[in-house]
Amino acid sequence: MSVVLILGSGPNVVKCRDWPRDPFNRVVAINNAWGVRPDWDDLIHPDDFPIERMPVEVAAHQRIIRAADYVSLQNTLGGFVYAGGTMAFTASYWALAALKPKVIAVLGCDMVYDGASKTHFYGKGTADPLREDVTLRSLEAKSARLMAIAARQDCAMVNLSTDESRLVFPRSSSQGGAAAVPCEMNQEIVDAALAEEARLDYYVPSGKYWKEESRFDIAAIDALDALWLKAVPAA
Repeated sequence: MSVVLILGSGPNVVKCRDWPRDPFNRVVAINNAWGVRPDWDDLIHPDDFPIERMPVEVAAHQRIIRAADYVSLQNTLGGFVYAGGTMAFTASYWALAALKPKVIAVLGCDMVYDGASKTHFYGKGTADPLREDVTLRSLEAKSARLMAIAARQDCAMVNLSTDESRLVFPRSSSQGGAAAVPCEMNQEIVDAALAEEARLDYYVPSGKYWKEESRFDIAAIDALDALWLKAVPAA
């Protein structure tokens, strides 16, 4: 079974530093998370990620994933407005399309920032969900959509965090992730949500959705988010 571990920059990501590598076939680090453990395989980041925060040395088995690599693959699974504007969701969709795993386990991707003195494992940082963004109105709905799309590819999404989270994925231990199975959901509602996405046609092939925000109806996005939340019992 192929299990992908995706590491975000949340404070709790450091608990995986001493985890054995055996349960995971691939480790994907988002932005600064490559510094959590040296055995990462893929580092995924947006094009505006500061060059000074990149690793100095990259091993032969390691690769850097940029927008040119992930935009087209994310488009195959719905594009950027509904997939969400965070790198946690982008990394998950990229892994789903490129690596075809049976399980995607995430850690450090809880996206809870209210009142937190330490928002990232390296201290205080700037987080996508703290900015005004039409794609980030409901992180819960975006994670419900991701879980539904993954389930259609026979892939389970699990959250290895034990902290408060905006993700609606089932919780799992570091060892238990490999045994996860896709969450059951209301396929009728999933079909309805996908049909509504097609009707709205808010896809942005370039991935630069912020350049086309004027054509997006926020009420329509909120209604679609509500639909996705209804599709997944865990939500």
